[in-house]
Amino acid sequence: MSQSKDILSVLFQLAVAGLVIIFTGYLLPGIVVDDWITGVIIAALLALLNLTVKPVLIFLTIPITILTLGLFLLVINALLVMLAAAMIQGFAVDNFWWALLFSLVLSLVNSILGISLGNGLRR
Repeated sequence: MSQSKDILSVLFQLAVAGLVIIFTGYLLPGIVVDDWITGVIIAALLALLNLTVKPVLIFLTIPITILTLGLFLLVINALLVMLAAAMIQGFAVDNFWWALLFSLVLSLVNSILGISLGNGLRR
């Protein structure tokens, strides 16, 4: 019974994150998200990238991250958004700066809503 609750929790978090991504796409003119299914797929891919690719990038860029007092992590987040945009049809990001702003707004809204897909997927 506990596993089904965990699966439902992750699916609910993905759905909410997809809606947040749709909202952020409407908010920012440099971001295009076709529909809510694309938003959910983006949420799942970003969660997967944050669990797999992001730790490797953080490890490889430790010196520059230390020199910039952690601000380089924002660049890593923007690069992951751009990677997701390259992988998903129906999700477009105009340039690096829109990807950076998208990741900042997405992080802020997720923090306010208390969405934590990474924690839900690690269980």
